[in-house]
Amino acid sequence: MTTVHAYTSTQQLIDGPSKDFRRGRAGAANMLPASTGAALATTKALPELTGRFDGVALRVPIPVGSIADIVFVTARPTSAEEVNDLFRAEAATERYRGILGVSDEPIVSSDIIGDSRASVVDAGMTRVVDGTLVKIMSWYDNEWGFTHQMVREALTVLGVTSPRRS
Repeated sequence: MTTVHAYTSTQQLIDGPSKDFRRGRAGAANMLPASTGAALATTKALPELTGRFDGVALRVPIPVGSIADIVFVTARPTSAEEVNDLFRAEAATERYRGILGVSDEPIVSSDIIGDSRASVVDAGMTRVVDGTLVKIMSWYDNEWGFTHQMVREALTVLGVTSPRRS
């Protein structure tokens, strides 16, 4: 997995000193290769992927709006249409309504700003090579979307009814 991530408050706006040389470079003026916590979080949520899943991040000079590029091999042949239909079906379930979305529009990073869902699959970017190598790209607002999901999780842990999901 590769996340193409807006720069964060841990980065400098201009070149400066840092323990990590790359993070000391101007976040608003450079693309920065970095590690990603998303891969570790995924393996904690899905322990069966431990040792079989990893990722990196590219921090880019935009203030908000990110995309994850996920590549995987399926056990059986599939198509982009089938993959997108699976995401559409899951996004409509009670479990994922308001958390997962699918967009058929040709969106860009600024279009995702303010979207409270954790992830919005870009259906037009789904690719399948040789039947089993699948690439999906999924957008997220790395600030508002993340914050909304943390509030949703806190309400769940506290046993408070979550706000209506749209």
